[in-house]
Amino acid sequence: MANFSKSNVPQFSVDIYQNEFLPEGGREVNAIVTVTSTGGGTSGGLPLASQTPTDLPGTRPGAAVVIMVDCSGSMDYPPTKMRSARDATATAIDTIRDGVAFAVVAGTHQAKEVYPADGGLAVADPTTRHQAKQALRRLSAGGGTAIGTWLRLADRLLSTADVSIRHGILLTDGRNEHEKPEDLRAALDACAGRFTCDARGVGTDWEVKELTGIASALLGSVDIVADPSGLEADFRQMMETAMGKEVADVALRVWTPQGAEIQYVKQVAPTVEDLTARRAEAGPRAGDYPTGSWGDESRDYHVNVVVPTAGVGQEMLAARISLVQPQPDGTPQVLGQGLVRAVWTDDMVASTRINPQVAHYTGQAELAQVIQQGLEARKQGDFDSATAKLGRAVQLASASGNEDTAKLLAKVVDVVDAATGTVRLKARVADADEMTLETRSTKTVRVKK
Repeated sequence: MANFSKSNVPQFSVDIYQNEFLPEGGREVNAIVTVTSTGGGTSGGLPLASQTPTDLPGTRPGAAVVIMVDCSGSMDYPPTKMRSARDATATAIDTIRDGVAFAVVAGTHQAKEVYPADGGLAVADPTTRHQAKQALRRLSAGGGTAIGTWLRLADRLLSTADVSIRHGILLTDGRNEHEKPEDLRAALDACAGRFTCDARGVGTDWEVKELTGIASALLGSVDIVADPSGLEADFRQMMETAMGKEVADVALRVWTPQGAEIQYVKQVAPTVEDLTARRAEAGPRAGDYPTGSWGDESRDYHVNVVVPTAGVGQEMLAARISLVQPQPDGTPQVLGQGLVRAVWTDDMVASTRINPQVAHYTGQAELAQVIQQGLEARKQGDFDSATAKLGRAVQLASASGNEDTAKLLAKVVDVVDAATGTVRLKARVADADEMTLETRSTKTVRVKK
């Protein structure tokens, strides 16, 4: 483990959990990388006006946020939905700290900036927050849904601010029916790496895969708010979390020696997110995997490396894991670092021992997968496969202590025996319960201490 810190800069630590012992001829190395940031949320997103540029090498002070509110015609059914969205947005605005740049966008089949409505961002203070909440009163439902246009406008607005943290909050109640899927995909490709975005679906008429795809591409969170009355509390929490971010554009840099190959890099806590395909080459035998913005928090990553085989008694560095952030001149600043080792042994006990963290998160990744497969089989009418997959999910959730997921599963299946994964599909399942399980299927729990 190593950590690197400077005065007034959040401190990062990197811990490696693995069984480094391989049998003779063994090639596969697994490691859980725990990254912890402390001191990143202490200013609550304030522009850090008291700190000089030399206090914060490699960072620009401040934050900017754009709230995108679905104003399509369906938001008027029932009318309480639009009212709840306005109230939730007002609460989010109240939560923005003084000095943070912000804007509000109304989204239909087109995107319109409703505040400050000048093509840029306002700076939060008592006056601008009051003005923004007044502007919310003019929001009304009507039109279609084209989320890609909302994201592109948010990107244009956020790009006007010279800040380190750029964030979006997106609320929708329906499917993206008024633009082609490839248009949304193009918008996500254009916005990826430029800002992070949390997505929320209100009610049960939206598409889970659509919103999870948005949150995944933009390294944000996704959730369902089945009852519009829950929007206010959810928006407050989302904005408080956004205001706590202090370090942006952090990447997990993985270096491997000659002959070694990365099989995958996945975030495994607090949610499962496969980062393998997002690798950006970063020099000889090194690649960067994006992690987004950080506040006071800890995340876990699973790195799988295949190394050249070696004889008993030999050892090698299988991978060097670094946390890096680009500085204004483009050079990377190393925020933390850890080493993954491989040691060949003829001790069968040592080489066959599975590291508890690796075993736990392998199960959590499988849990997310079998939930999604089981729900899809259920939708397709393949009830035998659905029962088997969701039964396995119940078994994994029980074994790992993932109580929240276990409770969600119990609303979709009748649990006969959790330990063996014996379940029966419920004859009737509320749309909200099924969508909640699917939306939250990637949420994981940490290893039991």
